[in-house]
Amino acid sequence: MSPLANQTASFYNLNPEQVLQTIESLGFLCDGFQLGLNSYENRVYQIGIEGGSSLVAKFYRPERWSDAAILEEHDFSLELESLDLPVVPPLLVAGESLHHCAGYRFALYPLQAGRAPDLENSLHLEQLGRFFGRIHALGAVEDFEHRPRLDVYSFGDDAYEYLMQHSFIPIELEAAYERLAEDLLDSIEQLFDVIKPQYIRLHGDAHPGNILWKHGAPYIVDFDDARMGPAVQDLWMFLSGERGQMTRALDTVLSAYSQFHDFDRRELALIEALRTLRIMHHAAWLAERWQDPAFQRAFPWFNTQHFWESHILTLKEQVSAMQEAPLQWL
Repeated sequence: MSPLANQTASFYNLNPEQVLQTIESLGFLCDGFQLGLNSYENRVYQIGIEGGSSLVAKFYRPERWSDAAILEEHDFSLELESLDLPVVPPLLVAGESLHHCAGYRFALYPLQAGRAPDLENSLHLEQLGRFFGRIHALGAVEDFEHRPRLDVYSFGDDAYEYLMQHSFIPIELEAAYERLAEDLLDSIEQLFDVIKPQYIRLHGDAHPGNILWKHGAPYIVDFDDARMGPAVQDLWMFLSGERGQMTRALDTVLSAYSQFHDFDRRELALIEALRTLRIMHHAAWLAERWQDPAFQRAFPWFNTQHFWESHILTLKEQVSAMQEAPLQWL
């Protein structure tokens, strides 16, 4: 078995004793409490600490990120914290945020509890707009060097090619998927070429599950997908409901956001394109991880005939959505 295969197998089979041993290698004394948290890309656990507050330990999936890319994400969140933004960066232990033990790479975080934001609450939307305006103001100062760009190639073309090359799509649906995906990707590429959005450092995956509301304020967590991309990528997932509701929410978010960072209104035309790329990327992400037993347990509906039929139907709906006039900031 190759060294990479050994690392991957070890990651799949990471057991409670190994988790505790790696954390105690940094000088912490665990009290035996251990709870697996809702994460699939990495392995994440809440760990009880003798005489102290619980910690969260994140074990990184082999080969997904280089050490340099992980440290770049850590440094970004630490810099945001230094500006009093409500993010949850990794703990520094002996001056280091990324640790290695027994072949594992891991980071420790303070435990931060909370609930999802209420996206129908204008006060929540205002706060999110202000905080993401400040995040993007810092994100625009310099570029990531080791983390990818969110564009049609990295999120769309790569996903399409992986699915077509690895025979996940049922043979009777392949032709329909191929035509549909290629038409969508061509349209998205043309749209990006016309708008030419500015690429800045982003959270990258700002869905409500990565925002924890506590004591009337948000905590923004899990910068694991941080990358370069257009600002609207961190904002469009705050919008839901019918068009009028989304327009009102957008006005609330951007009015607060623009107090701290300029927003290019042209990027609103990218919302449905970015949604389409996310849908395509998610299907390929599940396919790429399908050999991981955790994915097979968590997503038993994936790679069924029904899944691929529904996926193609969703992409057809996105064709219509992309043809509609974009949302407007009033």
